[in-house]
Amino acid sequence: MPIRVTLDEIIVRKGVKARDLAAEVGLSETQLSLFRSGKVKGIRFRTLSKLCAALECRPADLLDYDFDPADFDAPDEG
Repeated sequence: MPIRVTLDEIIVRKGVKARDLAAEVGLSETQLSLFRSGKVKGIRFRTLSKLCAALECRPADLLDYDFDPADFDAPDEG
């Protein structure tokens, strides 16, 4: 999937510890680690909002998209 999680870049740039960020937004360290590695299929908007508030950023700072024409042919997950 061409959507990439860029949370690590923000964490490094802001000098935040992942453990502290997880506690601030109410996630377990495991949940945050899975999101950071891109090993999740989705994220709740509320969680995304909390991450943005804690890091003083926008959703586009945490996610990136590389266009892939095959995305139009991929079946919807349901």
